[in-house]
Amino acid sequence: MAKTGVVEIDSNVKMTTEMKRELQRLVRAIVEGNDCRAETFDRAVQTLLDLRKSVIKTSLSVQIEPTECPDEFLCPISRQIMKDPVVVSTGQTYDRSSIQERLDSRDRICPLTKQVISDMNLIPNNLIRDMIAQWCKKEKTELQSPSRRIHEDAIDKVYFEQLIERLSSVSVTDRNMAAKEVRQLTRQKTSYRALFGDQPESISTLLKPLSQDKTKWDIEVQEDLVTTIMNISISDDNKKKVAETPGVIPLLVESLRSGNIATKSNAAAALFTLSALDSNKAIIGNSGAFGGLVALIEEGNRSAIKDAASAVFNLCMLHENRGKAVNAGAVKVILGKIVERICVDELVTILALLANHQRAVDELGSLGAVSSMLSLIRDGNICPRSKENCIAVLYSIALNDRTKWKEIREEESANHTISLLVKNGTSRAQRKAAGLLERVNRGATGNITHTA
Repeated sequence: MAKTGVVEIDSNVKMTTEMKRELQRLVRAIVEGNDCRAETFDRAVQTLLDLRKSVIKTSLSVQIEPTECPDEFLCPISRQIMKDPVVVSTGQTYDRSSIQERLDSRDRICPLTKQVISDMNLIPNNLIRDMIAQWCKKEKTELQSPSRRIHEDAIDKVYFEQLIERLSSVSVTDRNMAAKEVRQLTRQKTSYRALFGDQPESISTLLKPLSQDKTKWDIEVQEDLVTTIMNISISDDNKKKVAETPGVIPLLVESLRSGNIATKSNAAAALFTLSALDSNKAIIGNSGAFGGLVALIEEGNRSAIKDAASAVFNLCMLHENRGKAVNAGAVKVILGKIVERICVDELVTILALLANHQRAVDELGSLGAVSSMLSLIRDGNICPRSKENCIAVLYSIALNDRTKWKEIREEESANHTISLLVKNGTSRAQRKAAGLLERVNRGATGNITHTA
């Protein structure tokens, strides 16, 4: 049986030889044949970069001779023996760490079936795990050779440093290609995300392919770099370093305004991820991000709206950011989308959070939020958790403005909307609904027209 380590090295040597010949042909065509077409130069540059990568990989390689493993024991993503095999909703089995990486980066396509992974729950595949354990015991092998892991980490580190150098290259083509490759590698491999944390100065270098003049930014490069920031921010160890690197948050904020829809969505997702830390919530809140996030909720597609809404919600967990969200027009925009029944679950959660802010409550009352919330509670398609948030918003409005009590009483008289929630809602919704009914019924004996 062939040894896979030796075969891999032979393959690398053959590939390197072929790339050298191709590079010679292209250079000869440019120098001797006067072929000065842009595509010829680009192909020569790309071949040279591929050759450098291949030489690095070959020079670091050692002849590893791993024990042959049954294919069904290998993760389809990493091609390593599965340590923690799990089944996804499509019925396929993957190693937990590999498939979780994809899900964390918002990639919900099953690599084998190409179907959408509809359920995020990962079910342990105990049968495969036991079979792998028995096989390892029989073959007297470990799940992964430490020497192989060190070898792979060394390759990653050297190539990572090469990529970071290329981000500062005098060649625009080289810089842009490096930006695209960094995006792909940080999406696919945890090791590359970790290397940014180990070498924080590389985060600053990441921004170099973009000109200081925002009007000259390459839209594709902007998308690549913003997406890379989103990728490396997934790691908890990187969040503080990324947010505190000068230029990163301003880039994300600017990208909410000037990027294409993919860039805007990924910028919002990056802000959401970074805002997991309270210290980052303050930094982002003071950066002017709310304007772009609210605009994305107003103008974006459903996916972009969800990314922006997640970021706004996380940021508003810090009390001082709520006023900034209100100032950015969040209440009016969010209520408008809710009326259109767009991303209701995500958006009504934000309203429930903002309903603890006085100016937000005032706006909700003046914008007709009472009828909107009552309509949602009546809607059989709205989930119990969202109805709970609706009644929380109603409670805050009623507590603030007694002139709204009449509308609530009329709704209750006509449809029993609140009393039905007392019976069928979540425990918190039941408490809020009961408290609201008690309050408005107590005021029914008087003709109250003033505000409290």
